[in-house]
Amino acid sequence: MLSVTASAGAAPRRPTKQQTRPAAKPTQSQASAPARPAVAPAPQSTRTAIARAQAEARAKAAAASRQQLEASSPKFKRDALGNLVPDVRAAAAIVFNPQTGEVLWEENSHETRSIASLTKIMTAVTFVADDPDMNQPVLVTRADTLNASVTHLQAGDLVTWGDLLHLTLIASDNAAARALARTAEGGSVAFVGRMNDMAHQLGLTSTHYLDPSGLVAENVSSAYDISHLIAFAAGDPRLGSIMRTADYVVKTPKRLIQIHSTNKLLSTDIGVLGGKTGFIAKAGYCLATLLQIPQGSQVAVVVLGAANSATRFWEARHLFNWVVGKAQGIIGTDDARPAAPATFIR
Repeated sequence: MLSVTASAGAAPRRPTKQQTRPAAKPTQSQASAPARPAVAPAPQSTRTAIARAQAEARAKAAAASRQQLEASSPKFKRDALGNLVPDVRAAAAIVFNPQTGEVLWEENSHETRSIASLTKIMTAVTFVADDPDMNQPVLVTRADTLNASVTHLQAGDLVTWGDLLHLTLIASDNAAARALARTAEGGSVAFVGRMNDMAHQLGLTSTHYLDPSGLVAENVSSAYDISHLIAFAAGDPRLGSIMRTADYVVKTPKRLIQIHSTNKLLSTDIGVLGGKTGFIAKAGYCLATLLQIPQGSQVAVVVLGAANSATRFWEARHLFNWVVGKAQGIIGTDDARPAAPATFIR
Protein backbone atom coordinates (compact mmCIF):
# COMPACT_ATOMS: atom_id res chain seq x y z
CA MET A 1 0.00 0.00 0.00
CA LEU A 2 1.22 3.40 -0.88
CA SER A 3 1.79 5.90 1.97
CA VAL A 4 0.00 9.20 1.83
CA THR A 5 1.95 12.39 2.61
CA ALA A 6 0.43 15.74 3.54
CA SER A 7 0.43 18.21 0.73
CA ALA A 8 0.89 21.93 1.03
CA GLY A 9 -2.84 22.42 0.87
CA ALA A 10 -3.75 19.78 3.40
CA ALA A 11 -5.65 20.82 6.50
CA PRO A 12 -3.42 21.42 9.48
CA ARG A 13 -3.52 18.93 12.28
CA ARG A 14 -5.44 19.91 15.44
CA PRO A 15 -3.03 20.52 18.34
CA THR A 16 -3.15 18.07 21.19
CA LYS A 17 -4.37 19.00 24.67
CA GLN A 18 -0.80 18.96 26.02
CA GLN A 19 0.40 21.32 23.28
CA THR A 20 -2.36 23.87 23.99
CA ARG A 21 -1.66 23.99 27.77
CA PRO A 22 -0.24 27.46 28.71
CA ALA A 23 3.30 27.62 30.04
CA ALA A 24 3.56 27.47 33.82
CA LYS A 25 3.90 30.84 35.52
CA PRO A 26 7.22 31.37 37.32
CA THR A 27 7.04 31.29 41.09
CA GLN A 28 7.60 34.51 43.07
CA SER A 29 11.10 33.45 44.05
CA GLN A 30 11.92 32.53 40.48
CA ALA A 31 10.54 35.81 39.20
CA SER A 32 12.52 37.90 41.69
CA ALA A 33 15.77 35.96 41.38
CA PRO A 34 18.23 37.66 39.05
CA ALA A 35 19.53 35.68 36.18
CA ARG A 36 22.74 33.90 37.04
CA PRO A 37 25.51 34.95 34.72
CA ALA A 38 27.53 32.17 33.25
CA VAL A 39 30.84 31.76 35.08
CA ALA A 40 33.62 31.91 32.58
CA PRO A 41 36.59 29.66 33.29
CA ALA A 42 39.78 31.40 34.41
CA PRO A 43 42.09 32.28 31.55
CA GLN A 44 44.88 29.83 30.89
CA SER A 45 47.49 32.43 31.95
CA THR A 46 45.79 32.82 35.36
CA ARG A 47 45.61 29.06 35.91
CA THR A 48 49.27 28.76 34.96
CA ALA A 49 50.27 31.53 37.39
CA ILE A 50 48.33 29.88 40.22
CA ALA A 51 49.90 26.50 39.49
CA ARG A 52 53.38 28.03 39.46
CA ALA A 53 52.76 29.84 42.77
CA GLN A 54 51.57 26.60 44.35
CA ALA A 55 54.61 24.75 43.03
CA GLU A 56 56.94 27.46 44.38
CA ALA A 57 55.24 27.31 47.78
CA ARG A 58 55.67 23.52 47.91
CA ALA A 59 59.31 23.84 46.87
CA LYS A 60 59.99 26.43 49.59
CA ALA A 61 58.31 24.26 52.22
CA ALA A 62 60.35 21.25 51.12
CA ALA A 63 63.58 23.26 51.23
CA ALA A 64 62.76 24.57 54.71
CA SER A 65 62.05 21.03 55.87
CA ARG A 66 65.41 19.84 54.52
CA GLN A 67 67.19 22.74 56.22
CA GLN A 68 65.53 21.90 59.53
CA LEU A 69 66.41 18.23 59.24
CA GLU A 70 70.03 18.90 58.37
CA ALA A 71 70.51 21.64 60.96
CA SER A 72 68.91 19.62 63.78
CA SER A 73 71.68 17.00 63.65
CA PRO A 74 74.87 18.12 65.47
CA LYS A 75 78.18 17.65 63.69
CA PHE A 76 81.49 16.84 65.38
CA LYS A 77 85.13 16.50 64.42
CA ARG A 78 88.45 15.69 66.05
CA ASP A 79 90.76 18.50 67.07
CA ALA A 80 94.56 18.39 66.95
CA LEU A 81 94.62 16.47 70.24
CA GLY A 82 92.04 13.97 69.10
CA ASN A 83 89.23 15.42 71.21
CA LEU A 84 85.68 15.34 69.90
CA VAL A 85 84.59 18.95 69.31
CA PRO A 86 81.73 20.72 67.51
CA ASP A 87 81.91 21.17 63.74
CA VAL A 88 79.66 24.17 63.17
CA ARG A 89 77.93 25.04 59.92
CA ALA A 90 78.75 28.74 60.14
CA ALA A 91 81.63 31.06 59.25
CA ALA A 92 82.59 31.73 62.88
CA ALA A 93 81.39 30.83 66.36
CA ILE A 94 82.38 30.84 70.01
CA VAL A 95 81.32 29.63 73.45
CA PHE A 96 82.58 31.99 76.15
CA ASN A 97 82.22 31.90 79.95
CA PRO A 98 81.95 35.55 81.06
CA GLN A 99 82.29 34.64 84.73
CA THR A 100 85.70 33.02 84.31
CA GLY A 101 86.81 34.76 81.11
CA GLU A 102 87.43 31.32 79.56
CA VAL A 103 86.82 30.51 75.90
CA LEU A 104 85.28 27.03 76.05
CA TRP A 105 85.31 26.52 72.29
CA GLU A 106 85.83 28.68 69.23
CA GLU A 107 86.23 28.65 65.49
CA ASN A 108 87.41 31.71 63.57
CA SER A 109 86.32 33.75 66.59
CA HIS A 110 88.78 36.60 65.96
CA GLU A 111 87.89 36.97 62.27
CA THR A 112 86.45 40.43 61.55
CA ARG A 113 83.07 40.12 59.87
CA SER A 114 79.99 42.15 58.99
CA ILE A 115 77.50 41.76 61.85
CA ALA A 116 74.17 43.13 60.59
CA SER A 117 71.64 43.76 63.40
CA LEU A 118 73.95 42.50 66.12
CA THR A 119 74.89 46.17 65.87
CA LYS A 120 71.73 46.93 67.84
CA ILE A 121 73.25 45.39 70.97
CA MET A 122 75.72 48.27 71.08
CA THR A 123 73.00 50.74 70.09
CA ALA A 124 71.06 49.70 73.19
CA VAL A 125 74.13 49.67 75.46
CA THR A 126 75.13 53.16 74.33
CA PHE A 127 71.60 54.51 74.68
CA VAL A 128 71.00 53.34 78.26
CA ALA A 129 74.47 54.54 79.31
CA ASP A 130 72.99 58.06 79.32
CA ASP A 131 70.31 56.91 81.81
CA PRO A 132 67.44 58.23 79.65
CA ASP A 133 63.85 58.81 80.72
CA MET A 134 62.10 55.84 79.07
CA ASN A 135 58.81 57.76 79.06
CA GLN A 136 60.20 60.52 76.85
CA PRO A 137 57.94 60.82 73.77
CA VAL A 138 59.49 60.70 70.30
CA LEU A 139 57.91 61.59 66.97
CA VAL A 140 58.97 59.17 64.23
CA THR A 141 60.12 60.92 61.05
CA ARG A 142 60.22 59.96 57.39
CA ALA A 143 64.01 59.77 57.60
CA ASP A 144 63.71 57.10 60.30
CA THR A 145 61.53 54.82 58.18
CA LEU A 146 63.02 55.49 54.72
CA ASN A 147 64.48 52.26 53.31
CA ALA A 148 64.41 50.79 56.80
CA SER A 149 63.83 47.26 55.43
CA VAL A 150 62.38 45.94 58.70
CA THR A 151 60.16 48.30 60.71
CA HIS A 152 56.75 48.42 62.36
CA LEU A 153 56.80 52.21 62.54
CA GLN A 154 55.32 54.89 60.33
CA ALA A 155 56.27 58.52 59.96
CA GLY A 156 54.16 60.50 62.42
CA ASP A 157 53.96 57.75 65.06
CA LEU A 158 54.38 59.06 68.59
CA VAL A 159 56.17 56.55 70.80
CA THR A 160 58.37 56.58 73.89
CA TRP A 161 62.07 55.92 74.19
CA GLY A 162 61.16 52.75 76.09
CA ASP A 163 59.03 51.55 73.20
CA LEU A 164 61.80 52.31 70.73
CA LEU A 165 64.21 50.27 72.82
CA HIS A 166 61.80 47.33 72.86
CA LEU A 167 61.29 47.59 69.10
CA THR A 168 65.05 47.69 68.56
CA LEU A 169 65.92 44.64 70.66
CA ILE A 170 62.80 42.46 70.28
CA ALA A 171 61.72 43.05 66.69
CA SER A 172 65.09 44.25 65.34
CA ASP A 173 63.31 47.35 64.06
CA ASN A 174 65.70 49.51 62.02
CA ALA A 175 63.61 52.69 62.14
CA ALA A 176 63.45 52.39 65.93
CA ALA A 177 67.24 52.13 66.17
CA ARG A 178 67.60 55.18 63.95
CA ALA A 179 65.10 57.15 66.04
CA LEU A 180 66.99 56.31 69.25
CA ALA A 181 70.23 57.60 67.76
CA ARG A 182 68.63 60.66 66.17
CA THR A 183 66.96 61.84 69.37
CA ALA A 184 69.87 61.07 71.71
CA GLU A 185 72.20 63.87 72.78
CA GLY A 186 74.11 65.29 69.81
CA GLY A 187 72.07 63.43 67.17
CA SER A 188 72.93 60.37 65.07
CA VAL A 189 76.54 61.23 64.18
CA ALA A 190 77.52 61.91 67.78
CA PHE A 191 75.67 58.78 68.89
CA VAL A 192 77.57 56.51 66.49
CA GLY A 193 80.78 58.11 67.77
CA ARG A 194 79.78 57.12 71.30
CA MET A 195 79.07 53.57 70.10
CA ASN A 196 82.67 53.32 68.91
CA ASP A 197 83.94 54.89 72.14
CA MET A 198 82.00 52.28 74.12
CA ALA A 199 83.51 49.50 72.00
CA HIS A 200 86.97 50.84 72.84
CA GLN A 201 86.15 51.02 76.55
CA LEU A 202 84.97 47.40 76.50
CA GLY A 203 88.15 46.28 74.74
CA LEU A 204 86.39 45.23 71.55
CA THR A 205 89.37 45.62 69.24
CA SER A 206 87.73 44.13 66.12
CA THR A 207 84.57 46.22 66.35
CA HIS A 208 83.60 49.37 64.44
CA TYR A 209 80.25 51.00 63.63
CA LEU A 210 79.03 53.38 60.94
CA ASP A 211 75.31 53.33 61.75
CA PRO A 212 73.04 52.30 64.67
CA SER A 213 70.82 49.79 62.83
CA GLY A 214 73.18 47.32 61.17
CA LEU A 215 71.91 47.88 57.64
CA VAL A 216 75.38 49.15 56.75
CA ALA A 217 77.61 46.19 55.83
CA GLU A 218 80.69 48.09 57.10
CA ASN A 219 79.54 47.59 60.70
CA VAL A 220 82.01 44.89 61.75
CA SER A 221 83.06 42.85 64.75
CA SER A 222 84.15 39.32 65.63
CA ALA A 223 82.53 36.41 67.42
CA TYR A 224 85.00 36.96 70.28
CA ASP A 225 84.06 40.63 70.66
CA ILE A 226 80.34 39.94 70.35
CA SER A 227 80.48 37.24 73.03
CA HIS A 228 81.84 39.82 75.47
CA LEU A 229 79.33 42.45 74.36
CA ILE A 230 76.24 40.23 74.70
CA ALA A 231 77.36 39.17 78.18
CA PHE A 232 77.78 42.83 79.16
CA ALA A 233 74.44 43.89 77.67
CA ALA A 234 72.42 41.01 79.14
CA GLY A 235 73.91 41.83 82.53
CA ASP A 236 72.14 45.21 82.48
CA PRO A 237 68.68 44.63 84.03
CA ARG A 238 67.05 47.09 81.66
CA LEU A 239 68.38 45.37 78.54
CA GLY A 240 68.38 41.78 79.75
CA SER A 241 64.69 41.89 80.61
CA ILE A 242 63.83 43.26 77.17
CA MET A 243 65.93 40.66 75.35
CA ARG A 244 64.12 37.92 77.28
CA THR A 245 60.71 39.23 76.20
CA ALA A 246 59.00 37.17 73.49
CA ASP A 247 56.03 39.48 72.81
CA TYR A 248 55.33 43.15 73.41
CA VAL A 249 52.71 45.75 72.49
CA VAL A 250 53.72 49.27 71.49
CA LYS A 251 50.95 51.81 72.06
CA THR A 252 50.67 54.92 69.92
CA PRO A 253 47.84 57.48 70.07
CA LYS A 254 46.40 55.98 66.88
CA ARG A 255 47.15 52.25 67.01
CA LEU A 256 48.60 49.26 68.82
CA ILE A 257 51.68 47.54 67.41
CA GLN A 258 52.13 43.87 68.36
CA ILE A 259 55.74 42.71 68.04
CA HIS A 260 57.39 39.31 68.47
CA SER A 261 60.99 38.43 69.22
CA THR A 262 63.22 37.34 66.38
CA ASN A 263 65.11 35.08 68.83
CA LYS A 264 63.62 31.58 68.39
CA LEU A 265 65.55 30.25 71.38
CA LEU A 266 63.02 32.00 73.60
CA SER A 267 60.47 29.35 72.63
CA THR A 268 62.66 26.47 73.84
CA ASP A 269 63.58 24.90 77.15
CA ILE A 270 66.94 26.70 77.23
CA GLY A 271 67.41 29.42 79.83
CA VAL A 272 67.91 32.54 77.73
CA LEU A 273 69.33 35.53 79.64
CA GLY A 274 69.61 37.74 76.55
CA GLY A 275 70.02 37.52 72.82
CA LYS A 276 69.93 39.27 69.47
CA THR A 277 69.67 38.13 65.86
CA GLY A 278 71.04 39.71 62.70
CA PHE A 279 70.94 39.26 58.95
CA ILE A 280 72.03 41.04 55.81
CA ALA A 281 73.49 39.36 52.75
CA LYS A 282 77.06 40.38 53.61
CA ALA A 283 76.84 39.03 57.17
CA GLY A 284 74.73 35.92 56.71
CA TYR A 285 72.50 34.75 59.53
CA CYS A 286 73.88 35.68 62.95
CA LEU A 287 72.96 35.09 66.58
CA ALA A 288 74.43 36.27 69.88
CA THR A 289 72.96 34.97 73.12
CA LEU A 290 73.73 34.56 76.80
CA LEU A 291 72.48 31.22 78.17
CA GLN A 292 72.20 29.71 81.62
CA ILE A 293 73.54 26.20 82.24
CA PRO A 294 71.20 24.42 84.69
CA GLN A 295 72.76 24.57 88.16
CA GLY A 296 75.84 25.98 86.48
CA SER A 297 77.42 29.05 84.97
CA GLN A 298 76.40 31.35 82.17
CA VAL A 299 77.79 30.97 78.66
CA ALA A 300 77.75 33.40 75.75
CA VAL A 301 77.16 31.58 72.46
CA VAL A 302 77.74 33.46 69.19
CA VAL A 303 77.16 32.12 65.68
CA LEU A 304 78.10 34.28 62.68
CA GLY A 305 77.58 33.73 58.97
CA ALA A 306 75.20 30.77 58.96
CA ALA A 307 73.58 29.89 55.64
CA ASN A 308 69.99 30.13 56.88
CA SER A 309 67.98 31.15 59.91
CA ALA A 310 67.32 27.64 61.22
CA THR A 311 71.02 26.79 61.22
CA ARG A 312 72.04 29.69 63.48
CA PHE A 313 69.58 28.62 66.18
CA TRP A 314 70.31 24.92 65.92
CA GLU A 315 74.08 25.48 66.02
CA ALA A 316 73.68 27.61 69.13
CA ARG A 317 71.67 24.81 70.70
CA HIS A 318 74.24 22.17 69.68
CA LEU A 319 77.05 24.25 71.18
CA PHE A 320 75.08 24.72 74.38
CA ASN A 321 74.32 20.97 74.60
CA TRP A 322 77.99 20.19 74.01
CA VAL A 323 79.10 22.51 76.82
CA VAL A 324 76.49 21.05 79.18
CA GLY A 325 77.62 17.54 78.30
CA LYS A 326 81.25 18.48 78.75
CA ALA A 327 80.51 19.95 82.17
CA GLN A 328 78.76 16.72 83.13
CA GLY A 329 81.67 14.62 81.89
CA ILE A 330 79.74 12.83 79.14
CA ILE A 331 81.62 14.24 76.17
CA GLY A 332 84.71 12.60 74.79
CA THR A 333 83.73 9.55 72.76
CA ASP A 334 81.64 9.09 69.66
CA ASP A 335 79.00 7.23 71.67
CA ALA A 336 78.69 10.13 74.10
CA ARG A 337 77.54 12.75 71.65
CA PRO A 338 74.52 14.66 72.99
CA ALA A 339 71.38 13.98 71.03
CA ALA A 340 69.52 16.93 69.57
CA PRO A 341 65.80 17.25 70.27
CA ALA A 342 63.48 16.32 67.42
CA THR A 343 62.48 19.90 66.72
CA PHE A 344 62.11 23.25 68.41
CA ILE A 345 62.33 25.86 65.69
CA ARG A 346 59.55 26.66 63.26
